[in-house]
Amino acid sequence: MGDPYAERAKTIHHDLPVVDGHNDLPWAIRTRAGGSLEAVDPSSHLPGYHTDIPRLLEGGVGAQFWSVYVPTHSEHPLRKTLDQIDLVDRMVADNPDHLAYAASASDVRRLREARRISCLLGAEGGHTIEDSLENLQLLYNRGVRYMTLTHTETLSWADSATDVQSHGGLTGFGRDVVREMNRIGMMVDISHVSVGTMHDALDVSRAPIVASHSSAFALAPHPRNVPDDVIERVADQGGVIMVNFYPPFVAPELVESSIAGYDEARRLLAELGDADAVEKALAGRWTDVAHGCDVGMIVDHIEHVAAVGGVDCVGIGSDFDGVDLLPEGLEDVSCFPNITAELLRRGWEEPEIRKILGDNALRVLEAVEHAAG
Repeated sequence: MGDPYAERAKTIHHDLPVVDGHNDLPWAIRTRAGGSLEAVDPSSHLPGYHTDIPRLLEGGVGAQFWSVYVPTHSEHPLRKTLDQIDLVDRMVADNPDHLAYAASASDVRRLREARRISCLLGAEGGHTIEDSLENLQLLYNRGVRYMTLTHTETLSWADSATDVQSHGGLTGFGRDVVREMNRIGMMVDISHVSVGTMHDALDVSRAPIVASHSSAFALAPHPRNVPDDVIERVADQGGVIMVNFYPPFVAPELVESSIAGYDEARRLLAELGDADAVEKALAGRWTDVAHGCDVGMIVDHIEHVAAVGGVDCVGIGSDFDGVDLLPEGLEDVSCFPNITAELLRRGWEEPEIRKILGDNALRVLEAVEHAAG
């Protein structure tokens, strides 16, 4: 006899309820296949990747925020981000039966009814705009619906969680960035930023904000995670914390090694002068680590955020194809129903689960749209 919770989860996921806040497939295709969609065709199963269209549908993903990431130290990061957007454009154009761009929450709902996966974009790191507010509008016009204020490095206008805290949060220009994002209807994303930057963004923003792929600091004290006082403020302003799956952000025993990895990456970058070479040098560092992270631990983080901020404050931000380690039971995008099965097993009801899987994220997207102007 099958697992009744797993069977019920499959039924819930049939109508594509998942809104995933962060997937790095475009960057994985760029770095591993030179951006070639002929060499890496997501319309069929992609061995060695976490993501493809058949598995997105199997996992019940109705809306995917594709990260259009480029490294912080890239020359001409705006141009390279536009190249990443072009890659997603081609991916969508090549798969019209299953993928379509969504410009709004209402588009996502309409496309979900047609069993098509909505594609939205997230720019990962404010270095992308090259210190120009005008570039925010350019990115918005190309489909970017959130920008993570920093990535792993502190900027001239915002502190990162994993670098030197130079400003105590946001500078005056950083506050202007948040205001401009509010004006044009782009979600402010506080993943990767320092706690000071989180609070400053909350002070300035007149629209709800998101953490597109972060977990709970109280359970895993990694600086990339969100402390309880910030969760409370995000909830009070109607925002959402989208829980990340990366074990070093989830399992407390991996936190110290993960933090040390940022310093090692900087040392290697100074030595090698090439971000791709650094990535290759660090690849496989978790291969033999017995982390003990599984679906249940991810749900622990979900339940913690819900306990602190309420069920309306929780979402999912997987980080698939952007990480080198994943929890047991969440090996790829087909596995989202395992989260639902675990929530059902713990006594959660379907309406609450649907909020976590995607309804909360859509509500925030819609609120940001309405606050624009």
